Amino acid sequence: MQLDGERFLRDEITHIKAAVIGDMMTDRYITGKVNRISPEAPVPVNLVQSQRDVLGGAANTAANLAALGCKVYAAGMRGNDSDGAVLSSLLQQAGIDMSGLVTADHYHTTAKIRILGARQQMMRLDYEEKKQPSSEQVKFIMDWLEGLLQNGLGAIVLSDYGKGMITEELAQSVIGLAKSFSVPVLVDPKGSDWTKYDGTYGITPNLKELADCVGKEIPNEEEAIVAAGRGVRAKFHLTHLFVTRSEKGITAVSENSAVHRASVAQDVFDVSGAGDTVMAVTAAATAAHMDMETLLELANKAAGIAVSKVGTYQVKREELLHAWVSGDTMRLSYHPLTWEEAEKKVARWKARGEVVVFTNGCFDILHRGHITYLQQAASLGDHLIVGLNSDRSVKALKGPSRPVNNEEDRSFMLAALRSVDEVVIFDEDTPEELLSHLKPDILVKGGDYKVSEVAGRQYAGKVEILPFVDGYSTTNMIKKIRNK
Repeated sequence: MQLDGERFLRDEITHIKAAVIGDMMTDRYITGKVNRISPEAPVPVNLVQSQRDVLGGAANTAANLAALGCKVYAAGMRGNDSDGAVLSSLLQQAGIDMSGLVTADHYHTTAKIRILGARQQMMRLDYEEKKQPSSEQVKFIMDWLEGLLQNGLGAIVLSDYGKGMITEELAQSVIGLAKSFSVPVLVDPKGSDWTKYDGTYGITPNLKELADCVGKEIPNEEEAIVAAGRGVRAKFHLTHLFVTRSEKGITAVSENSAVHRASVAQDVFDVSGAGDTVMAVTAAATAAHMDMETLLELANKAAGIAVSKVGTYQVKREELLHAWVSGDTMRLSYHPLTWEEAEKKVARWKARGEVVVFTNGCFDILHRGHITYLQQAASLGDHLIVGLNSDRSVKALKGPSRPVNNEEDRSFMLAALRSVDEVVIFDEDTPEELLSHLKPDILVKGGDYKVSEVAGRQYAGKVEILPFVDGYSTTNMIKKIRNK
């Protein structure tokens, strides 16, 4: 009997145990404001406003599995350094078992630092040191893995980012041991030579990675991908090859079949980590022995949610369940949360260690300035909740002719934005009372405010001031329309 996608997401997925072995790393986002050039050199000066650390590489795949409700065990290498401490802390916050992590002296934990300013990435700084595990470390990981397999592991992921962890010795040892327990191993590959993955259950390349493997360009067409996939599958003795094809979805090439699933039309904000999302869903669904058609549909929906968010994002089980049940990732109808609902939802997010960002405003006639501001706010955390001034509140602040759009329409339009998780309406002139209930991690205010002037600041972990985009104003838009 085929496993139903809804039943899988509601119950089965929470019983799955998965191990992720690979190149563990952290991603750090340093966000600032740029308004002058350095007198020392012709470079912009970035006035740092916030710093955010998230899991990267194999650790992000593990975090995606954990967000889907699986019990996750991680193995990899970390240095005895500050970035290693950050990595361990983030894994712990995500509820991931770190018993397979190896601490290596004289090794710098891989960390990618992105400097953001002027609404764009200005620079990326990478701390990395390619280091292969020693024979003793390989033995430690294999003993660790065998113990997990004896206790009922459902799937193993080898997440190879080319930093040295996934050697041929380790990969072949894992694949051989897993076969003896009839447990599938899925590989996120790196490089053009896939010899070390020989005999694995499945590999999940994107189209470029597949082209690198075969040594020639492959058009993003089903016939060409299937032909190349069958050759690669036979050469490396794979059970399945899962090829992610960007806007054209996913193709799975198996021994006697090829299954295609097109992606849903989707606004794309950021593709960071979308491959890790696909891998997580594929591994969990494989562990549950799900049929290929349903597996690919779930992976497509999860990828659609991931790319609609700003920055690296782990898709939550309830999000994917909602998308699956509704048949679409778009919100075709929306009702803003009550204060009680919003308070409970924020508490759930924070209990999972997720960073909650709050901002507020009238948002009457949405324009580019609003969208840019909300995207910037969302990039500071995991969830953005927007406090929306009620119609009465807008009239008190803007005058009797406002708002142009009523609160129901304004909340619907805000909720349709991919950067916004939820909307809650407040009737007061400021959101101070609402903030006393929500207590977000970050309170964002737009404009030239000083932190000491922001209402409700005492109820937030910290306050961030973001500049508005010059040249965009609802008031000016209304004047322009009236003048014409």
